[in-house]
Amino acid sequence: MLKIGNIEMKNQVVLAPMAGVCNPAFRLIAKEFGTGLVCAEMVSGKAIVHGNQRTREMLFVDEREKPLSLQIWGGDRESLVEAARIVDKETNADIIDINMGCPVPKVIKCDAGARWLLDPNKIYEMVSAVVEAVEKPVTVKMRIGWDNEHIYVVENALAVERAGGSAVSVHGRTREQLYTGTADWSHIKNVKDAVSIPVIGNGDVSSPEDARRMLDETGCDGVMIGRAALGNPWMLYRTIQYLSSGQLPPDPNAEEKIRVAVLHMDRLIALKNETVAVREMRKHLAWYLKGLKGSARIKDVIMEGTKRDEMVGILESFVDQLKAEGNLESEPVITGNAS
Repeated sequence: MLKIGNIEMKNQVVLAPMAGVCNPAFRLIAKEFGTGLVCAEMVSGKAIVHGNQRTREMLFVDEREKPLSLQIWGGDRESLVEAARIVDKETNADIIDINMGCPVPKVIKCDAGARWLLDPNKIYEMVSAVVEAVEKPVTVKMRIGWDNEHIYVVENALAVERAGGSAVSVHGRTREQLYTGTADWSHIKNVKDAVSIPVIGNGDVSSPEDARRMLDETGCDGVMIGRAALGNPWMLYRTIQYLSSGQLPPDPNAEEKIRVAVLHMDRLIALKNETVAVREMRKHLAWYLKGLKGSARIKDVIMEGTKRDEMVGILESFVDQLKAEGNLESEPVITGNAS
């Protein structure tokens, strides 16, 4: 099983720290579907230190989500260390993760995120400073390099290990690729061969079979699933089952998808006010509806919705129509423990 520092996961499946997605509402569903480790969306170290109210709310961890990794980012050593101390002492997160892969300009210009990929010495300096300041295990999430001419992933992972990092997650794309092209898993294998700390592979794991292949081809200790889980926590559950038993559970039917989508929305409303939560939920509902027969006809309506009951009515009518048309799949439903 995957073990990071003194934190032991019950399986090898990890939910990636996706910005704008991995709040407690979605993380708890992922956990209820069996995910070994869930990661919170990245938080600015400077915003944590400055005590920004919205940022502090992002540090909330529901006990049911644990074990959980909370990711911070920043290019300034002093504020990053202070932010790590706050996460260490004032939250019940289990692991502190440092972002070294975010490719967006607003992060890069702060000498943070993927900018570190060009400088193993900075990685060593920053990670060692954080490790010395906290008690919780410290991990790093990185990309393989800045571009194809600057791939220092092995040197960077070794710097994390020397600095006292407890694990490293490697996304098989460069900063230049953003989220396009193909992830190169060979670099994940190279990192695994070079370091003794756990390595979590990330990138292009779109099915349970992909997860199995990544483990087999790279020897990595865990598999991180990101975009494939959007509106699809069943991907997490099915991967766990497939890795443990070789059996591939069926996909959920439309009724089950809508049930969990409504649960997700209600949890989001409990975290935020209804107006904010419903607006944020629109993109999630589009993901939940993806691939369902006839869903195109309600997606435009969903994108205009502003009230919880309005959204639920649209979704339930859609399911009723599928039943009436005989288009509701009758395969066994995967429920996880989400309720």
